[in-house]
Amino acid sequence: MSEKKRNFIRTFSFIITPVILLVILLFFPLDDHNPSVTRTFCIMTLMAVWWITGVVPLAVTSLLPVALFPLMGVLDGRDVASAYFNDVIFLFMGGFLVALAMQRWNLHRRIALHILAFTGVSPGRILLGFMLASAFLSMWISNTATAMMMLPIAMSIIKQLELLMTERSTARFSTGVLLGIAYSASIGGIATLVGTPPNLSFIRIYHIYFPDSPEVSFSQWMLFALPVAVLLLATAWGVLYVYFRPRKEEWIQIRRELIIKQIHKLGKTTYEEKLVGIIFFLLALLWLLRADLNLGTYTLKGWGSLFKNSSFLNDGTAAIAMAILLFIIPARKEHHTPLLDWKTASSLPWDILLLFGGGFALALGIKESGLSVWFGEQLLGVTSLHPLWIILSVSLLITFLTELTSNTATTEMVLPILAGISISSGIDPLLLMIPATLSASMAFMLPVATPPNAIVFGSNRITMGQMARTGLILNLAGAVIITLMMYFWGRVVF
Repeated sequence: MSEKKRNFIRTFSFIITPVILLVILLFFPLDDHNPSVTRTFCIMTLMAVWWITGVVPLAVTSLLPVALFPLMGVLDGRDVASAYFNDVIFLFMGGFLVALAMQRWNLHRRIALHILAFTGVSPGRILLGFMLASAFLSMWISNTATAMMMLPIAMSIIKQLELLMTERSTARFSTGVLLGIAYSASIGGIATLVGTPPNLSFIRIYHIYFPDSPEVSFSQWMLFALPVAVLLLATAWGVLYVYFRPRKEEWIQIRRELIIKQIHKLGKTTYEEKLVGIIFFLLALLWLLRADLNLGTYTLKGWGSLFKNSSFLNDGTAAIAMAILLFIIPARKEHHTPLLDWKTASSLPWDILLLFGGGFALALGIKESGLSVWFGEQLLGVTSLHPLWIILSVSLLITFLTELTSNTATTEMVLPILAGISISSGIDPLLLMIPATLSASMAFMLPVATPPNAIVFGSNRITMGQMARTGLILNLAGAVIITLMMYFWGRVVF
């Protein structure tokens, strides 16, 4: 893109967008009885445009809710401020601190070389390996924890490839790998009932509204959703490989013997590498085994159940506990210093923490103002259409709504509305509610859309434009796949 075109886009987003939104705010209210709906819509649109165009730093845009929500009477300033620090923020912080300790002692390079020696360095195989691992983990643990586990490993692979080749030759491919981890973490979660909170919200709300209907079991859900996840994963891999695979002349074929030689050069594993590796492994186990895993007829108890107040625990608790250990355990190479010092820790991507907080504050505003309910009510007019178009409309609306809201909050708000629509129109509720639930996890365009997106964006190797363009394609593809699978395969399963 030329500099002239880039400046025009920035000028448009910085000046014209607020003017257009001001006209909407003053003369075209979305809800005559609730002015907060229009106000929140305008703030949401302004933030989305500024995030995508980058007219001001991302962190600055993320702070808009702190000023605008209280000033426009949408939310109390205390409630907005509290949204900027929560358990997800601490999970992000703790995971990144462990990753920084791995980099400080060069453990990331050792891990990367061993993975490359095992898988080879074919671009397609590396991308597929990371995506399959991320999707599988996300079926059982939170997508945030999954992305946090995979990011340091991916970064170590990327940095190792840069050493073996050049930074320029791997820059394009590294973007695809990081996006693959984020997208796979979201896609994998839909395959099981415990994979992501919207799935559990669906089961609870469906039972409340339709207590006499047959139960949707764990196995029945997986029988339907796993093929959907596989198709989505294959589509995402294809899109990312086509868009981000390196050119043949850039990708130097590396023999396995060269990788083995690099491993030998590292020498024996040091005391510090072993300790950081043990802490990383323990953190992964704590994430994997914290919550109870309900497999339908059998429940596998998590370690959280050992505590009286198990509901007080979350993935952020485990992440920060392990990170604190890094500041306590002393290193041998550098006397009187711990495995992780504050000088290293200060390189945390603080702007991404603010980006997270801005997304949570925006989601809270959309929920409390009633804007999410207003979006759901726009579906009332589609009930006269063919079922395929109804499902597609629901999928598209939820997919793009969840780009700027919490997927759980979106599900909690929209599913009761869809249940009411199905009751009044006579449409099978599963035909509306399941596509909406799946679509709530299909947010691929913006870093604030879902924590995995923000986590990989924090690597500073992905631009907002790259994520938005690729994510738009996958958003649309996801809506089509969910629609077709629900209409044809869903009828068989349910």
